Order: sequence, then structure tokens, then C-alpha cells
Amino acid sequence: MSGTGLAIFVKTPSLSPVKTRLSERMGQRCAETFHLASAEAVASVAVQAQADVDMTVYWAVAEPEAMRSEVWSDLPKLAQGPGSLGSRMAAVHRRLLEIHRAEILIGADAPQVTADRLMRAVHWLDAAEPRLVIGRARDGGFWIFGSNVFVPDSTWTGVCYSAPDTARDFIDAARRYGTWLELDPLDDVDTFDDFAPALHAIEGLSQPTDAQRRLGRWMTEVIQREGRCP
Repeated sequence: MSGTGLAIFVKTPSLSPVKTRLSERMGQRCAETFHLASAEAVASVAVQAQADVDMTVYWAVAEPEAMRSEVWSDLPKLAQGPGSLGSRMAAVHRRLLEIHRAEILIGADAPQVTADRLMRAVHWLDAAEPRLVIGRARDGGFWIFGSNVFVPDSTWTGVCYSAPDTARDFIDAARRYGTWLELDPLDDVDTFDDFAPALHAIEGLSQPTDAQRRLGRWMTEVIQREGRCP
């Protein structure tokens, strides 16, 4: 089997509701624009890391229709499958470990992620012993999870997501499966209030990708317009 498979979880505008908490404040068009641009930024960093480590980057796509379309066509696609977020992450986790020695799951809403962070996760998982890696989000969730060992579906589905204790509860439930590495926490973007800290982090990057620069300029304009889309 090849090295690490990294899957970026995405939804497709027009096929699924996208960033619902963001759309309540900014409107659907603006929320969808952010989701697509943020996903592009995350993918640009993952592809950058892919050039230096043994890793394959995928889109993990929520909708069956999108699997059969040209949407998300710039990277290989995996189906998230049906069910809750825990069930869908379990399915992608399981599929990646069928074809790779290790797997990484990452969201599309932490666009300030860096290649160094992803490569650190890949290097950690490149080991014979069972290992897991996680990066907490400051809202209580996690922005990345990876492992070189199978984590049962019941562990994924037994956690309450989008809660202040999500990461803690998930770590507690999966602690026995191997040795853990925790990466730096990041702010993910769920509401308009999350724009400023994420933008600050993007502006502080020493070598942002072109996609991160574009997103940063767009976010700056949205903030200047007090949450209205350009």
C-alpha cells in the first residue's frame, strides 16, 4: 500500500446546505463563496505538502451526485456516504486505510493551515507502531485527525460533534488505539465572528499559497463591508 491518504471534507453548493451558521449572518451566496474558496486554500496547502511527502490528496464529497459530476474534479474523489458526521468520517477513514498505510481527515474551514503541519502529521504516522494525530479547533472540535490504525465505527459515532468537548471526548474514546500526537490548535470558520482570527492567521503566514492570498483579500473585503458579500 502507498503512504498516507488525506481527505478534505466538502459539501457542494446547490446540492447541500453549506456553512449554515455563516449563511444566517452573511447570506447563502457569501457562505458558499467562502466554502469554495476555503476548500481551495486547504487543497492548495495539501497539494504543496504532497510534493514533499508520500501522500495522496482527495476530496471527500458529501453528495452522490457530485461524485458523478465535474465538481471537485481537480483531485481524486471519495464518497462520504450517508449518515451522521461520525458515520461519514468513519466511512472515509475505513476506505483510506484499505488503500493507504495511514489516513488523514481534514475539514475545509481552516484555510490558515500550513504544509509544515500536514507534513508533521504524515511523518508521525509513518511508523510501524500504532499512532494517531489530532489538531484541536479552538471551539472544542478538531480540524485534523489521522491514524495508521483502524478506529472502529462505534468510536466515531459515539461522540457529539460541534460541541465544546468534541475533541476531548473523541481523544478519550480512541486513546487506547495507539500513541497520540497533538498538533497546534487552529480557529476554524463557522460564523462571521471567526473571520477576523482566521484572516489574521492567513496574513501571518510566511509563505501563503496563491489560493490563501486570494481568500485573504476576499475576507478582508467582507470584513470591511461588515459581513456583506462583495
